[in-house]
Amino acid sequence: MQFILYLLLLGVIIILQSTFLEIVAIAGIKPDLVMLMVVLSGFLLGARTGTFLGFAGGIVEDLFSSGYIGLNALAKMAAGYLAGGAGERLYRENTLIATIVTFIATLAGLIVNYMLLLYLDITIDPLHALLRVALPAAAYTALLVPFVFSYILRRFQILSRDL
Repeated sequence: MQFILYLLLLGVIIILQSTFLEIVAIAGIKPDLVMLMVVLSGFLLGARTGTFLGFAGGIVEDLFSSGYIGLNALAKMAAGYLAGGAGERLYRENTLIATIVTFIATLAGLIVNYMLLLYLDITIDPLHALLRVALPAAAYTALLVPFVFSYILRRFQILSRDL
């Protein structure tokens, strides 16, 4: 049942990200809600869940975009795994820690994305990619954590009690 709930939530997030978030973009940079869901799920539920949701979210994003199939899936999978590893070692109920983990995991996922693009012989200026895209996108995504983390934490605690 949780699997279907995650997939429905993922679909709603992708629709929201591709429509509404265009309005709140700053200098072409918008928060990555799929990455936010993947990282927070991995952080709270473990590396296995984060990796799976990263793959599922990334592959759905890839199917809706006109880019390479699997590129976002691998990048978000890496971010979900990293967040899951951090969640196993750090205090999970702290919003500041979740914000920092979200920033680092999102940045790592974007760096994996750019490394995969370089592997595909798509040349990108690394300084521009890091300073103008990856760092602002990671910061923008991490800025959303204080607004949603306590709600998500409560929902996961309720779900774990019901199981």
